[in-house]
Amino acid sequence: MRKKTYATAALFAAAALALSACGSGDDGGKPIADVSAEAGSERAATVLDQPFEKPDLVLTDTHGKKYDLLAETKGRPTLVYFGYTHCPDVCPTTMSNLAVAKKQLPEAERDKLRVVFVTTDPGRDTPAALGKWLKGIDPAFIGLTGDFATVQAGARTLGITIEPTTKDKNGKLVSVHGTQVIAFSPKTDAGYVLYSEAATVDDYTKDLPKLIKGENP
Repeated sequence: MRKKTYATAALFAAAALALSACGSGDDGGKPIADVSAEAGSERAATVLDQPFEKPDLVLTDTHGKKYDLLAETKGRPTLVYFGYTHCPDVCPTTMSNLAVAKKQLPEAERDKLRVVFVTTDPGRDTPAALGKWLKGIDPAFIGLTGDFATVQAGARTLGITIEPTTKDKNGKLVSVHGTQVIAFSPKTDAGYVLYSEAATVDDYTKDLPKLIKGENP
């Protein structure tokens, strides 16, 4: 797999610009700016030399209950992704890739892994809507929704920029958001690996066994 260690400060600046206007029409699938400009266009994973702290987020899960990200995932290998259920391309592909890779794990390792999908479109992604969408991908995936400002602030701590849902020129609702998956170590609870949207099922299949142990992929 293609990977390299980069300084967090540089990645933070680049990742904050790597946005995807999911469902925005003509250029919807193109990034506004690409982390590849700094880190290489074909890179799937980047091991951070200065890991991110896990966001102190308290949101609502698909059952309508409070979910404290720090408390609920403490000491567990955790993958966090910010996206939305109406996304026509990157979001369902990313989550499906993770689901397929997860199925290749032994049951004991599958039970340890936490995959958290945080909506960037809370106006439409109610707990019920999130639950229905994730059920079709992997019922064990955790869906979170809540106040947009809270979600936005949490994403920002990981260098991921998200914008309020707006209408594009065709009147279609669009959520513009960063497309990185952040892997958090069960040993330190820090986010030490960043996956770009270039990551494939094979990339995740190869890396998950190591991520679950808190090892570098």
